[in-house]
Amino acid sequence: MIIARDLFKQIKPYISSPEAIIITGMRRVGKTTLLEYISDYIESGNKLFIDLENPLNQKLFEEKNYERIMADFESRGLKLNKRAYVFLDEIHFSKKLPSVVKYLYDHYKIKFFLTGSASYYLKNFFSESLAGRKYIFELYPLNFREFLRFKGSRLKVPAVSDKIGEATHEIFALLYEEYLRYGGFPGVVLKENISEKKKSLEAIFSSYYQLEVLQLSDYRNVSAVRDLILLLAQRTGSKLDIFKLSKELGIARETVNNYLSFLEGTYFIKLIRPFSRNKDTEIRQASKAYLADSGLLNILGKIDEGKIFENNIFQNLRLKGELNYYQRKNGSEIDFILNKAKAYEAKVSPDERDEKKLAKLCASLKIKEYKVISRNHSELDNIIYGFMV
Repeated sequence: MIIARDLFKQIKPYISSPEAIIITGMRRVGKTTLLEYISDYIESGNKLFIDLENPLNQKLFEEKNYERIMADFESRGLKLNKRAYVFLDEIHFSKKLPSVVKYLYDHYKIKFFLTGSASYYLKNFFSESLAGRKYIFELYPLNFREFLRFKGSRLKVPAVSDKIGEATHEIFALLYEEYLRYGGFPGVVLKENISEKKKSLEAIFSSYYQLEVLQLSDYRNVSAVRDLILLLAQRTGSKLDIFKLSKELGIARETVNNYLSFLEGTYFIKLIRPFSRNKDTEIRQASKAYLADSGLLNILGKIDEGKIFENNIFQNLRLKGELNYYQRKNGSEIDFILNKAKAYEAKVSPDERDEKKLAKLCASLKIKEYKVISRNHSELDNIIYGFMV
């Protein structure tokens, strides 16, 4: 039985529309499984599922005569005289696919569902060929609610407005600690023991490096990309000094920025900009980097537990909208500002000073909604916990 993902609720209203649906995201986040879930949801039997990681299927889409592709579809049981559903998995393996999909979309009653790992390439591939003919959805590692479903737990995450006592916190804490340490990749979550979880996370990183960095990118100095990843892991949640990174890596600042764009475009990191009412000021100031998953962060070195917690809060808040950070010249800061309206400060064990400082900063920014997010149980009033985000 396939476990539902929250993203399906966003995709569901568009299943009946003619436009192609593209699901993108980092490797191993569950795109193929979500595609299978959508296929099972569609009651029509007139559908076809093709895995483009298979070299024989890649060859099919290299065919210059598109009608031969349709003949192949028919030989697999697809009926072209009525509404048909075609699911194409791992489309980044077929560079000629966009023009094929455009032709078939324009000439036949086919609803396409596509998955691919790297937005960096998908946006280039489909920016013009499917203009006005597609919806793109991004899938990320499991949020904590999904994590509970994958663990078979019937626990319901408390509402942000709920007051959480120590007993309730203790109930959630054990599961949340596992989620915090090993992250939300579905395959990792489903592993039974710690050793298997660690091996699975190492395999995810290896797969990303081998397939995205070595094969899909055209960088000559790929070891510098690896070293940049390791530096970013150590500096999670810190402002990036591009000049310093370029000196440490022995590469030009422009190259550092190119690598950062690549890592963000392939979903390995996310850069968040400082909060500002002035867009030009926001762009000029330094960004902060977070990794896609706290489990990945945890295997890339000895990372401070506060940084791992902050990264985990980031990966859940990012699903809710645009994120910024705020920092004054004196060092006072707010970790996350969501949609320019809600402020959050992540602390493993916050105290009253953290609460008062956040309140004062938010008052100066005219932000009315704010919370301190704690990992450990706290008696503070304006508090929520990592498992509630």
